[in-house]
Amino acid sequence: MSQSPDIMSLQIISTVNNSTLIQPGFSLLNFDGQVFFFGQKGWPKRSCPTGVFLLDLKKNEMKLKPAFFSKESCYLPPLRYPAICILEGNEESEKCQYVIHGGKTPNNDLSNKIYVMSIVSKSSKKCTFKCTEKELVGDVPEARYGHTVNTVHSRGKSMTVIFGGRSYVPFGQRTTEKWNSVVDCMPHVFLVDLGFGCCTSYVLPELQDGLSFHVSITRNDTIYILGGHSLENNIRPPNLYRLKIDLPLGSPAVSCTILPGGISVSSAIVTQTSNKEFVIVGGYMADNQKRMVCNTVTVEDNKIEIKEREAPDWTPDIKHCKIWFGSNMGNGAILLGIPGDNRQLISDANYFYILRCKAEGEEEEEQAAQTFSQTSTEDPGDSTPFEDSEEFCFSTEANRFDDDDIDTYNEDDEDDESETGYWINCSAKCDIDINTWVPFYSTELNKPAMILCSNGDGHWVHAQCMDLSEDMLLHLSEANVKYFCNEHVDFAKGLQTPKKVLPLKKQPMKPLRRKTTMRITTPVKKSFLRRLFE
Repeated sequence: MSQSPDIMSLQIISTVNNSTLIQPGFSLLNFDGQVFFFGQKGWPKRSCPTGVFLLDLKKNEMKLKPAFFSKESCYLPPLRYPAICILEGNEESEKCQYVIHGGKTPNNDLSNKIYVMSIVSKSSKKCTFKCTEKELVGDVPEARYGHTVNTVHSRGKSMTVIFGGRSYVPFGQRTTEKWNSVVDCMPHVFLVDLGFGCCTSYVLPELQDGLSFHVSITRNDTIYILGGHSLENNIRPPNLYRLKIDLPLGSPAVSCTILPGGISVSSAIVTQTSNKEFVIVGGYMADNQKRMVCNTVTVEDNKIEIKEREAPDWTPDIKHCKIWFGSNMGNGAILLGIPGDNRQLISDANYFYILRCKAEGEEEEEQAAQTFSQTSTEDPGDSTPFEDSEEFCFSTEANRFDDDDIDTYNEDDEDDESETGYWINCSAKCDIDINTWVPFYSTELNKPAMILCSNGDGHWVHAQCMDLSEDMLLHLSEANVKYFCNEHVDFAKGLQTPKKVLPLKKQPMKPLRRKTTMRITTPVKKSFLRRLFE
């Protein structure tokens, strides 16, 4: 491969407001030059119930400012590791829209829903979005993550294409020990007509093994698939596939061609630097080996060229960290994150960098192609350390938002759930974790059931950690009795409970009979007495 002379620059972000919300699996959406963050860690809080934030970047400081949804919007959960792509405007609506499919909820449930998100109003102080869930029929793709979604255009029509990813083991094959085990999805290609919600799956002989966290680049009616990770074989083959989707008046025609010159990579990030040029950054070559090499990809009609380019001057922190994650900010810029060290006050805080793949001020060309890429593999609890960096996705150019009057999200305004809320370490044997917890009782939805221990000033414990049955939990919640957790039950046994005193039975009072005689001490007429006692 020839070497590209282009130079990339790396800038550290010194201050990040509420950086703990930005964890592996987040996405960036770009609407009219403003970049929005989606896919926060945990469920949204009161300060920003939508879970969507404006990414306000000024100099070397980054702030998260809450965004809003219209009343007509459906509920959009904070999905991590979804597949996202731009849905270009048509004659009826030229507004930029995003297609969001799949991903993981904070409860580790996988979504099979598809959403279309657009911006309905924008001012210097407020951005309002509209999110619509599309009803699907036919060969509906199963719930998944680590896959890609692209939009192709052919003969004046468009179609959404879903490919790859991972899903949980079918319910009939799941066991308690491996309840959250995942497998590669079947390598089927799904065509989705968002106008009618019709889904059709295609089985192509060239696609034999399931892939996830691959790179996909779209141009007109063609999708190029690069790299990816096969969970079944635990390999990253140097794949390069060309999917061509023809949309005539009748049924669509889908074909696949295996091309030479692919690259072995998973979890890579793609950013577009010109009309036909893209840059691939990051990813992994092996389970514990980051891919420090960068590539330039040039896409033309029915032709793709991949060549190596000079990598930026990586900092020592980036070189020595085991995992990295991020997302494309558009216009040749990438937001990179690496885990923070143990010296930080907040254990899950991260360091962030802005990587620019082209010179600032370079004339922007019209971006006719769409890109999407995924990072690799599993959550920390399910896999090796590198697999903590699951997903990257595509947006368009980044810009700065210069109005400081927008309220900045401040997590300090919320109840600190890490210390006093649902995700505390309630006892020595507590194993409730926000990233791996799934509902245990039928009354639970998105938070674990808790009960107050009456020892001392009282403290909250998880009902599941106390081995309470659902019947007992319901009884304790309805009855007005004191409860003592497993660690303080001995103290409770030492308490002397006063004897129960039955209330005294009171005899009902007999009604008094009214006397019909009275002693007259003053002269009264007989007619008056007769009327008085009648």
